[in-house]
Amino acid sequence: MPLATPTTRTPPTRRAADLAYDALEALISTLQLQPGSAVVEADLVALTGLGRTPVREALLRMVSIGLVVQQPRRGLLVSHIDLAEYLDVIATRRALEALIAACSARRATPAQRDALVQRAQDMVNTAESGDLDAYMRADHALDVVNHQACANAPAVKCVIPLIVQCRRFWYAYQSEGDIVRAADAHMALAQGIASGDEARAVAGAHQLMDYLQQYARRVIER
Repeated sequence: MPLATPTTRTPPTRRAADLAYDALEALISTLQLQPGSAVVEADLVALTGLGRTPVREALLRMVSIGLVVQQPRRGLLVSHIDLAEYLDVIATRRALEALIAACSARRATPAQRDALVQRAQDMVNTAESGDLDAYMRADHALDVVNHQACANAPAVKCVIPLIVQCRRFWYAYQSEGDIVRAADAHMALAQGIASGDEARAVAGAHQLMDYLQQYARRVIER
């Protein structure tokens, strides 16, 4: 029997939609698209340089996680930041981050453990310089390594929308935050995971969530 001809592997069909999602998420989380502002598909196509189909798919994903809302007669709008609901965001994220930290402590490769600590050090360095945009890029880079290391796709899928909500909160209320303290908490998380000690990693996750909760309450109660 002749050998079957190897099939050419096609690239993922959703890649353009993922790029569109990343671009729109950045615009929303950094408040370049303000809460309550209208979402115009044609404008986003021009802004991202991507086609209507991937932008539309990205918007559907954003509606599903609450970053964009659809209102009768008003169309699509960037969702407002609900301060009361934000405490529930942190409470839910706490449970997921603890699970992800434990999985990463158990499953991370040596290279991933080193990378986590390096990304956390990048956060410490950018926090000390006061560069919020660079800090957020380093934060995202740490999340990427942590999510790869944990090898728990369901938990990662659930936590990412919550992380985006937290990132947007940071940009909206950065005057009330202390990114040096936040960076130190991320370092505790990274070092806990790198140690391979699940209890220490979970404690680091809780330290980070404790800070985010204190920060949120300070904004709400001001």
